[in-house]
Amino acid sequence: MSKRHSAKYKLDRRLGENIWGRPKSPVNKREYGPGQHGQRRKGKLSDYGMQLRAKQKLKGYYGDITEKQFKRSYQDADRMKGDTSQNLIGLLERRLDAIVYRAKFAPTIFAARQLVSHGHVRVNGIKCNIASRRVDVGMEITLSNKAQEMALVIEAQSLTERDIPDYLAPDGAAKVTFTRVPTLDEVPYPVKMEPNLVVEFYSR
Repeated sequence: MSKRHSAKYKLDRRLGENIWGRPKSPVNKREYGPGQHGQRRKGKLSDYGMQLRAKQKLKGYYGDITEKQFKRSYQDADRMKGDTSQNLIGLLERRLDAIVYRAKFAPTIFAARQLVSHGHVRVNGIKCNIASRRVDVGMEITLSNKAQEMALVIEAQSLTERDIPDYLAPDGAAKVTFTRVPTLDEVPYPVKMEPNLVVEFYSR
């Protein structure tokens, strides 16, 4: 499980983008980075800098997962047939915590991970508390009865800032089926993600 030692919105400010599309993001008010040197003029990024930034943004979006987990996802994507960058997005979207977030069972990816790790999520009717578990096409994800009554879940389902994507088929308020692995164009990222630069970063 990823450990967030600092405020998650510092990620937004460091990258200069509202990566989760949340209305509370400080980037909406201050576009410069955190700390006393945050307002300094930034120099032009090198190719390596752009690749690193793309990796930090994608890794941060999925709840700032550990470097070990993220690199393993890249290695798995690289071994698969087809476009590695598309494969990487597909693998990240198959994470259980990502699907719980996409299904609007939780208001943030961090809350989605917590719901899973606390045992409130069922995969094909069986409790699963591993947030990084990969979900296969056709699997059903449901919330426990206790979770359905949580204020956090009720708040998430009322959010208007995002919709459930087409590759998830909802069945009521507490159940979705993962219908297909999405492509980059289908994933509703609030900001532009560049998985091709992530592939370049790791294939140096």
